[in-house]
Amino acid sequence: MVFSSFSFLCIFLPIVLAVYYILPKKARNLFLLIASLVFYAWGEPKYVLLMIFSIAVNYVFGLLMEKNRENKKRMKLMLVLSVIIDIGLLCVFKYTDFVIENVNKAFGASFDLLYLALPIGISFYTFQAMSYTIDVYRGDVKVQHNVIDFGMYITMFPQLIAGPIVRYSDVEAQLTDRDVDAKNFSQGICRFTVGLGKKVLLANQIGALWSTIYAQGGSTSALMAWLGAVAFTFQIYFDFSGYSDMAIGLGRMFGFKFPENFRYPYESVSVTDFWRRWHITLSTWFKEYLYIPLGGNRKGKGRQIFNLFVVWTLTGFWHGAGWNFIMWGLYYFLLLVVEKLFLLKVLDKTPKFINHIYALFVIVIGWVIFACDDVSVLLPYLGSMFGANGLVGGMDLYYLATRAVLLAVLCIASTELPKKLVLAAGEKLHMSEKTAFIVKAVFTLLLLALSMIFLIGDSYNPFLYFRF
Repeated sequence: MVFSSFSFLCIFLPIVLAVYYILPKKARNLFLLIASLVFYAWGEPKYVLLMIFSIAVNYVFGLLMEKNRENKKRMKLMLVLSVIIDIGLLCVFKYTDFVIENVNKAFGASFDLLYLALPIGISFYTFQAMSYTIDVYRGDVKVQHNVIDFGMYITMFPQLIAGPIVRYSDVEAQLTDRDVDAKNFSQGICRFTVGLGKKVLLANQIGALWSTIYAQGGSTSALMAWLGAVAFTFQIYFDFSGYSDMAIGLGRMFGFKFPENFRYPYESVSVTDFWRRWHITLSTWFKEYLYIPLGGNRKGKGRQIFNLFVVWTLTGFWHGAGWNFIMWGLYYFLLLVVEKLFLLKVLDKTPKFINHIYALFVIVIGWVIFACDDVSVLLPYLGSMFGANGLVGGMDLYYLATRAVLLAVLCIASTELPKKLVLAAGEKLHMSEKTAFIVKAVFTLLLLALSMIFLIGDSYNPFLYFRF
């Protein structure tokens, strides 16, 4: 991890916030840029140069496109070169060894692996940089002449290493004019703390169960296999949505409003609905910069299916250099094609609870494909889920009973119900604005204290999306 969680929460963040609020507005972007580079360099000092290079490349190409605005061919050349460099760097560091391994297997070759360490967050900040140059080419945003402001946009530490993917158009105006006040700060603290609680109190606790079951290599009973699959389904949601909440909350503390990344995805009634709710900023990016430019659904069913194939193959590959990620992307490609061809029409006439069961079933299966980075385990694990090793094992009921309360909490917390209950309670009690603020502050402090206790005492604290 870039910082240990304790060092980040108790040392780095308080110092950065204190200095940020003391400084005059004109100096804040420069300070955030420096703080973000320090944050990244703490864990990956050599890759700071890679990030600075990425900033310089996209900044310069933005200026060159502005200079050649009247010459469309030159503008397109500048855009293509910038995209080639961005994608090239991403591919070199993320996919080189994957390609070498598969070439060696396919042709019996013996090329040496490079063993390049994956720069943390490179998939996220590369897409952010590309959104800038593409939007400049389209004329959707103005060219950024201030290299400090542009560098700060690329490196912002609140969402630098695991999203959400903030497009330049999302924060263009906020780079020079944003509200830094007590209201935004308090909202930010609350949102950050909720995200921290999701991560530490929920994702980490259920994630340990998935690790235990997955370590058995697919030789489990059906009940145990489904318990593991459900555990990972909850882990990845509360891990990633928790990090997104923390990033959005941190952004608020510094006056930024980042886009939402999740909208209760496990309430979905179809796969199409799921991808409107899950990792919204990634889905939006691929839609805006790949699917629509390829033709979207405007050129007939055959072309639409091809476009979906390209988008979902790359979506899977974006997540990691592994066949499980490609298979996961193709799995959703097939499901979405089936839904668009006929299944959505059927689901429209089906009771909502049946649609919900269908969506959850295919989503859980999808997460098993995603999670099995050892592809040799995938088929045995799926077989176990459908009874290949029996329905119930000796320890299954013990595992289920000892996690029953946690699973119930996870089920409820993954829906909109808690939010509705809080709003209903506030209306029923007729709390004043001052009372509501005090209650919110007490809740935030208690949740923060509990999260810190678990964080200090628990050695299991992975951030799943740091890998992507």
